[in-house]
Amino acid sequence: MGNQIKTTILLTIMTVFFMLIGKALGGNSGMMTALIFAGGMNFFSYWYSDKIVLKMYNASEVSPEEAPDLYDMVRRLAQRSGLPMPKVYIIPQDAPNAFATGRNPENAVVAVTQGLLRLMNRSEIEGVLAHELGHIQNRDILIGTIAATMAGAVMMLANMARWSAIFGGFNRSDDGEGGGGFIELIVMAVIAPIAAMLIQMAISRSREFMADATASGMTGNPEGLASALEKLGTYTRRIPMETNPSTAHMFIANPLSGARMASLFSTHPPIEERVARLRNTRPRQNQNGPGRTQSNMEQEAKNFWNRLS
Repeated sequence: MGNQIKTTILLTIMTVFFMLIGKALGGNSGMMTALIFAGGMNFFSYWYSDKIVLKMYNASEVSPEEAPDLYDMVRRLAQRSGLPMPKVYIIPQDAPNAFATGRNPENAVVAVTQGLLRLMNRSEIEGVLAHELGHIQNRDILIGTIAATMAGAVMMLANMARWSAIFGGFNRSDDGEGGGGFIELIVMAVIAPIAAMLIQMAISRSREFMADATASGMTGNPEGLASALEKLGTYTRRIPMETNPSTAHMFIANPLSGARMASLFSTHPPIEERVARLRNTRPRQNQNGPGRTQSNMEQEAKNFWNRLS
């Protein structure tokens, strides 16, 4: 299933959630209002979701003069992979992490934190950048960015439903146009955020394997990314990152890994499994066991994604 189809399905599912929450809040009129709101969100998400996410993290675009080494690494990797040169942004946070965004490769952005530049060596930074360019090359960035903005909106409406239930918004009028019943509101307030997270998980987890494999082929040095992932796994637990849960799936490493219930709602495969694949081993397998080639890794990731589709 292509990413365009997946994007359409995602937007449809999110629209349904908007309508259900709107009905719970305001009956049929609330549902129609939510439908109009969802239509506007779909349009806005396609054209501006990348700008919303960058603004959310106070990311600043840098020029070749401001960050020559970083810019040069991105340029060389983009040329090597046949991609247009993306814009380069730096996020003013100490926790090491990175993400890519944009609606297509021609309008792509690669963003890295200050912490990543400070704590990683050149080989590791190059591996992280190649991973993000892998997302661009595999055309993951639009669906991931839309998922972030739409899931955030669903959670916002779910919070409205919860407060409406608490403060008496659950009285339904005789003509059926009032807010939903108390149980309906509570169920929607609980289920909608969980459903939004599950949608992000379905989109993201296999995509990380694919981007890792693409990055490995792009740099010819899978150890650089493997080492970077190990550091990311350590530092994301030590250095908290100010993040919005609805955008967690966009980052190369889950910035919420230190939070409770993180494993249940994780938008990323385990770091250990990703590192093991890059090093041609399996978790807890003897290092001398049979290795796997880059093509094997890519095929395994594709097969895993096809099983989810």
